[in-house]
Amino acid sequence: MSERLRRRYFAIKLETEEEIDKRKVVNAIWNAIYELFGDYGASKVGLATIEYKKKEKLLILRCYHKAVDTVRAAIAFITKIEDKPVAMHVIAVSGTIKALRRKIKGASTQLF
Repeated sequence: MSERLRRRYFAIKLETEEEIDKRKVVNAIWNAIYELFGDYGASKVGLATIEYKKKEKLLILRCYHKAVDTVRAAIAFITKIEDKPVAMHVIAVSGTIKALRRKIKGASTQLF
């Protein structure tokens, strides 16, 4: 009997002057994962984009629960996207999207 894959959901806030396209942000995260952990590490992440709010600069990602530290490290590694300075902050991590949205609403009063 195979074990069910457990996942974690990230809420990430981008701090930048301009709006950045979703594809460029996700590619930057993948590039950071490949640089830090190589092909093998990238294959163990299971990264997927759930939602990107361009105006709020909020990104929701999904990954395998064992790869949370890997994804956090890759996010911290990113300082530029296409020669534009960017800072990415993990607002919350949760096991379900519903709980993540609840955490974001609670954190939104403090962050925004």
